Amino acid sequence: MDVSNIANSQFLLAMLTMIAVAGTVFVIVMPIFERNALKHRMKSVALERDRLRAKERARLATEKGDARASLRMQSGGQNIRSIVDRFNLRSMLADENTQNRLRMAGYRGTAPVYTFVFARVVMPIILFLVALFYCYVILADALNPALQLLIPATVAALGFFVPNIYVQNAIDKRQLVIRRAWPDALDLMLICVESGMSIEAAFQRVAEEIGIQSIPLAEEMSLTTAELSYLGERRKAYENLANRTGLEGVKNVMMALIQAERYGTPVASALRVMADENRQQRMQEAEKKAASLPPKLTVPMIVFFLPVLFFVIMGPAVMQVSASF
Repeated sequence: MDVSNIANSQFLLAMLTMIAVAGTVFVIVMPIFERNALKHRMKSVALERDRLRAKERARLATEKGDARASLRMQSGGQNIRSIVDRFNLRSMLADENTQNRLRMAGYRGTAPVYTFVFARVVMPIILFLVALFYCYVILADALNPALQLLIPATVAALGFFVPNIYVQNAIDKRQLVIRRAWPDALDLMLICVESGMSIEAAFQRVAEEIGIQSIPLAEEMSLTTAELSYLGERRKAYENLANRTGLEGVKNVMMALIQAERYGTPVASALRVMADENRQQRMQEAEKKAASLPPKLTVPMIVFFLPVLFFVIMGPAVMQVSASF
C-alpha cells in the first residue's frame, strides 16, 4: 500500500466510515451475546467476604502485619508491581486519594493501584510513539518539523491523564447505577428492619434482592455485611460503605445509622426518614432532567429541523416561480 494513499483525505474518510460502521454493528450486536454478570459478581463478593474472614482470623491469631498484598495480588501482576516498586513510582504518582478513587470505581486491593501507576507511566510513551510514527511517516510531507515534534509531545502529555479520565468515567457510571437503585434498597431495608431482622441480615437480604437492579450496589452491601460481622467497630463498616460509593445520599444514611446506634434511637425510624428523602431526591432529579429538555432541544431543532422545514415549505413556491420565468 502506498503511503500517499494513506495520507489521502478520501482514504482517511473511508477508514473512519468503516470504523464508525463497525462500532455501530458492535454496539447493536454485543448486547445479544452479553451474559448476565450478576452470578459472576456475586461470586466475587463471596470470595471477598471469605478474604475478609481469613484476614480477620490471621489478625486475631498472630497480630502480625497486613496480608492484603499477598491475598489480593495475583501472579500476573507481580511484574508490574516489581517495576513500580523498583523505581518508587507509587509514592510519586499515587496517594491515599488515588486508592479511594479506585475503590469508588470498583477496583479494590493493591493490584489496581500498581496497574494504575504503571498505566500513567506507560500510556504517554505509547501515545508518543504512535503520534511520532503518524507524523513522521504518514504525514511527513504535510507537516513542518516544528509540528512533527509538537503534536507527539502534546499527545504524550494528554496520555498522562488518560488513566485518570478512565477511572473518573468508571466512577461516574458506577455512581449513577448505585444512585438509581439506592432509594429502592432503602425501602427494602426498611421492610426488613420493621419485620424484625437485624441490620446485618437486612443488608444481606437487600443485597440478594437488589442485585437484579444494581450489581455494584449488591456487591457493596454484601461487603458491608461482612464488615459488620468482623470489624471491631460497626461505625467503621458504615463509613467504609459511604467512602466506597462516594454518594451524598449513601453518606447521609450511614450517618443516620451511626447516630441511631450511638444514641439508641430506633433504626427503622431513621431508615423511614432517609428513604422518603432519597425518593424525593430521585423525583427531583427526574423533574430537573425533564425541565432541561427544551433548552437542550433548541439548538438541534434550529440546526437540523428548521432548515428542512423551510425547504419543504418554500421548495414548491420557489420551483413554481423559477418555472414561470
